[in-house]
Amino acid sequence: MKRRTYLRAAGAGAAVGLAGCLGGGDANPNVSLSRPDRENDVSSEDLPYPAWGQQVPDVTLSDPIAGIEVSVRDIDVPHFHTYFFTNCMTVCPVLISALREVQIHSVSEGYADEVSFYPITFDPARDDADAFRAEADQMNVDMDAGNWHFLRPADESEAKSVVEDQFGVFFEKNEPDDEGNYMFTHLGLISLVNGDGYVERTYRGNQPDEQSLIDDLTALREA
Repeated sequence: MKRRTYLRAAGAGAAVGLAGCLGGGDANPNVSLSRPDRENDVSSEDLPYPAWGQQVPDVTLSDPIAGIEVSVRDIDVPHFHTYFFTNCMTVCPVLISALREVQIHSVSEGYADEVSFYPITFDPARDDADAFRAEADQMNVDMDAGNWHFLRPADESEAKSVVEDQFGVFFEKNEPDDEGNYMFTHLGLISLVNGDGYVERTYRGNQPDEQSLIDDLTALREA
């Protein structure tokens, strides 16, 4: 199955996300976690986004709060990505909340410097440093922990290139209402990536299990 075809089919079938934990392949020297179970023997190559054993894209995005550029392949600790926009009222708050719970666990258990969080927006027209700060306040993200970084493409074109074409996460801007407000149809996805830039787990859906995120991260940290 072609990755782009799968992307469009998955996006069209779920406005706010599709449930399931995905991965694929046989033994892979680039990852520490074992091959995850999945239906129909789908391989990582069949999926539109980087999955188990595959490397994340070689892209650099800005963290407007910290005023730095982040090369995602150079992140040298286990980390999570999700793909969102701050005006979302459906799946995005659930995705951010799930990662926040992992962050809380990392702080309370004393390993906050061993994991990091990099949500990537696909709405750079509205999501700037102020919007990210408001999102952090609303979602009770601990920005003082030093391990949370909201990432932003430069413009709409780069968002399409990075998020959809390279990270393989479908999103589509809906028609604005009479006041010019708009939303997105998009895939819900969280990615757990190791410190070498390879995906260990992907969690697709609008109800990610927070304990699964913590358990997989623990297994990765202890591998």
